[in-house]
Amino acid sequence: MTVARSLVLFVVAAVAEIGGAWLVWQGVREHRGWAWIGAGVIALGLYGFVATLQPEAHFGRILAAYGGVFVAGSLVWAAAVDGYRPDRFDVVGALVCLIGVAVIMYAPRGAA
Repeated sequence: MTVARSLVLFVVAAVAEIGGAWLVWQGVREHRGWAWIGAGVIALGLYGFVATLQPEAHFGRILAAYGGVFVAGSLVWAAAVDGYRPDRFDVVGALVCLIGVAVIMYAPRGAA
């Protein structure tokens, strides 16, 4: 199914981008070194590649929708990896973003 494939790709892209950014952060801000930074750069490049696999043909639409996935995914990452506990406003904001993703990507569109 196209929607299921798209959702899986969004999750893979989120892990690659958020994980890549986190690795760079760790390498620079936490002084873990060039290996962490290099791994982060590779993961960020993987994110760019994964985005091209989306069934949707419009780059702008994919990137706009991915912004909402990134917001929600970043909060999940922070909770799982860094021990951050999102408050109710974080959760509501992330849900609003995910609703936006659904509208942007999966709303029925007729020929205009």
